[in-house]
Amino acid sequence: MKQFWLVVGTERNWKVAFENRNIWGLKDFRELSSLWNMLREGDGLLLYVSKPIHGIIGFGRVATKFRQTNPLWPEEIRRNEVIWPLRFEFDIDYCLPPHLWRTHKYTSQDLQFITRMVFQCYPIEEVNAARIGLGMTPLIEIAPVPLSEPTVSTKAEAISHSEVIAELAEVGRIQGYVSDKEYPLDSTRLDVVWRRVERSVPTYVFEVQVEGDIYHAMAKLKHAFDLWNSHIFLVAANEERSKYQELLAGTFHEVADQMRFVEIGLVKELLAKKRDYKSMEQALGILKR
Repeated sequence: MKQFWLVVGTERNWKVAFENRNIWGLKDFRELSSLWNMLREGDGLLLYVSKPIHGIIGFGRVATKFRQTNPLWPEEIRRNEVIWPLRFEFDIDYCLPPHLWRTHKYTSQDLQFITRMVFQCYPIEEVNAARIGLGMTPLIEIAPVPLSEPTVSTKAEAISHSEVIAELAEVGRIQGYVSDKEYPLDSTRLDVVWRRVERSVPTYVFEVQVEGDIYHAMAKLKHAFDLWNSHIFLVAANEERSKYQELLAGTFHEVADQMRFVEIGLVKELLAKKRDYKSMEQALGILKR
């Protein structure tokens, strides 16, 4: 079930978050860690600016969450340590421009009282009151329709490992991520990772399996999830699916809900569609830069 979270920060920190492609962080305290563990992708966010604004200035949705191991925020870089390791990326549904924060924000006496906590779950009734206060319509909850997983029959032998890696990296760049091949992870390397910003840890991690033992590929993916809470994907031929499912039910059962299987032939098809959309957006002048 979708939850809504009130996120409290200073005027300066919100501006830094927006400049860093909408990334927020929490300290690793017991209470905050418990709440962060409850956070789910797609959850709603109410963006609250503390003094001198004292009000909600926008709404968003959780895109991904991850554990940061590299300094990202200015204070972290200055001190060369991670202060807010519990991170999440968010998309903005609506936000007042900064010059209207003081005059058009939504606030109430109860809201100012409870914002002593920097992060907390927020009831839907209060969410709707805030939306109405900012001139928006109240929310109506609609259950999501599950999507079927696409499949394609492709032999792994007909596709080279390096070709698939290059294709995945290009898809990531089209998506607007910092896309890296052979990304270091302890004493090994990950085939492809996508990161939100240059200093961020990997948001998406892909291991391409054309030949060899998929156990080691899945072990690297699990390690990436344990370390960063990344989205993890094994890219392989359909013939490997049964072995993947066997390992996921046994050795890697802890990440059974996190790891995804991508049939290797779908990567080329996805890239072709992404290129087509990019060309169309360029022609229309609406391509995100």
